[in-house]
Order: sequence, then C-alpha cells, then structure tokens
Amino acid sequence: MDARKILIRAVENWPAKVLSIGVAIMLVVFHRMSALEERFFSVPLTIERDGLLVPSSPYPRMVRVNLRGEANSVFSIMESDIEVYVDVERLEEPGVYTVPVQWRKRNAPQGMEPVQITVEPMEITLSLDRRVTRAVPVTANFRGQVEAGHSMTSFSLNPPQVVIEGPQALVSGVSEIFTEVIDIEGRRSNFFVTAAVLNPDPLVIIRGSGTSEFHGNVTEMIPVRNIANVPIVITGLAQGFAAELEPAAANIRLEGGTQAALDGFTPAPEFLSVDGSGVYQPGTYTLRVLALAVEDVSLRVEPEEVVIHVSFAVEEQEYEDVEEEAGGEYIQAGAEDIGEIEEQHEDDAGDENEDEGEDQSEGEEL
Repeated sequence: MDARKILIRAVENWPAKVLSIGVAIMLVVFHRMSALEERFFSVPLTIERDGLLVPSSPYPRMVRVNLRGEANSVFSIMESDIEVYVDVERLEEPGVYTVPVQWRKRNAPQGMEPVQITVEPMEITLSLDRRVTRAVPVTANFRGQVEAGHSMTSFSLNPPQVVIEGPQALVSGVSEIFTEVIDIEGRRSNFFVTAAVLNPDPLVIIRGSGTSEFHGNVTEMIPVRNIANVPIVITGLAQGFAAELEPAAANIRLEGGTQAALDGFTPAPEFLSVDGSGVYQPGTYTLRVLALAVEDVSLRVEPEEVVIHVSFAVEEQEYEDVEEEAGGEYIQAGAEDIGEIEEQHEDDAGDENEDEGEDQSEGEEL
C-alpha cells in the first residue's frame, strides 16, 4: 500500500518533474563546459612525400593548433607533443591538389585524451612538381672598396659550386647562387673569410654545409698615366738642313710616384726629342726618341724610334755653302742667288754663241 502511494506520488505532475530534471542536467553540462580551458599554439607543417614530387609553390609553413579541455590537461601539452602534416605519398603526377591537414601525437602526456584538438586550416592547396638536382656556380657578392692605391687582383671560392634540389621549374631557372655580402672595404692585403651561400627560394634545398670559403688577393697598385700625342722636337741638326719626322708625336706611359703627381704632370715643350747632330747630308734616317727624366717615375715611349727625312733648307735657311766651279775657285753665294747665278751662266753662254755666229758671217763676206 505504501509502495503504491509512492508510485502515484512519483508520477503525479510528471511533465513538470521531467522538465526540472532536464534543466538540471543542462545546467551541469553548461557549468562543465564553461569551466573548460582553451589554448592554441603554432607548429610547423610537414609534407610527407615519397621523394618524387615536391611542392612548387608557397604553402603555409605553420599551422595553428587549438586545444580545449580541463586546465590540467590543456596546459600539460607542449608544441613538441603535436605533429601536423599533409600526406602526398599517394600522388604520382605533377599538378595542383587540395589535401587535408592532419595531426598526430608525437609524445602522449598523461591526461591528453580528454582534450579536444583541432587545426587551422583544415586543408591546403599544394602545387607539386618533379624533384630534380643540379650543380650551379657560386658567385661572390662584394661590398666596398679596397684601400686606395691597392687592387684585388684575384679571388677564389671553395667550393666554387653547390648542388641544389627542388621542383623542376624552379631549379632549372637558377643559373648561379650568391654568397652573403663580403665586405672588402679598406683591405690592403690578402684575406680569407667563410661566407654563407644564400638560398634563392625556400622551396629549393642547398646540399652541403651551405657555406663557401672566400680567398681574396690584394696587391699594391702602381700609379699609371698614359699621355698621347706628345710632340717630338729635333735638336742638333746642322745649319742648312731641314727635316721632317714620321711620326711627329709619340705616346708616353708614366708609372710610379703618386697618382696625384702623375695626374698633375704636364710634359715640357722639349720633353721628347731626337738628336740630329749625326746627320751630315740629306737622306732618310731612323733615330731614337729621347725623353727627359721624371723623378721617381719610370717612363716608356711608344714608338721608341722615328724616321727623319732630311733635305737642304733652300727657303728656310738664309745662307748655305754651295760648291760652284768658277776658274777653279769656290765662291760663297746666298741661297736665294743660286738661281740668278745659273741664269747668268746661261746668258753668258748665249752671248758666246752670238759672237761666234758674227765672226762666221764676217769670214763668209770676206
């Protein structure tokens, strides 16, 4: 009888009782959910492949991992405990694919199971191309200037080339790999540095150590100045001769001293000359070009020899000795009067012929 009363009272007004129980359950669940902790961090994205295909376009390198659960469980999980990856091993042909982003536990700490784990983004689009390798030369990248008066005459890199690996389209477009900047400012002697080799694209892999040993050879530079078309003068030529040079000018090369001194140097009017004192009669001669000395400077002349054409100076010299036979004696005449003397000889010869003609006529008349 008591049990029947209890049952009647339990089912009495049951809709309200069921609603109350449901509300109580919901409150408990809501309370538990509001008490859960949320946490996120980023981890690297790994591409799992079989080695035939590699990514050929940029893709997210980091993925956000979201954790939700009780505080003790959420904060016990570290970034190193979660591995995020995409699997492209089943793909065999180059192309563009959309693949899901997956995660797995690398290290499973206590209390990890109740934690809800999600990743963002949930999928990515990948462009895949065939993997190729290629050897390319390493090029040094300089900055600055060696010390004034010095020159870097040569340099070398060891290794002179590296092997790169990556998608075919990218690797085929790489013709050289540059080093990091090598500072040569103020260098005055041979030097050695280890320089990093710069990767031209994150999708390309440089095999080896990724460095190259740079050896630079620096030597002192001798100041040099070239001066063209310096006139050549004739000295020591005997009176009564005229001469022409072929060529009439030469080029000089100055080495030594300081660059400022060489730049300010001006050849004197008779800086280059030829000595004509050994010429005694008209003709063509080859003479050596002589140059005045310049202090602390070595000098080179080009050409070293020139041709000189010598003749009598009929118009330019006031007097010359002319050998003229006149009754066995020599006379000295002005150069300008030589023509008059010859004309006089012709006139005298004409007068003699006329006299002979007159004498012959008189003989005939007799």
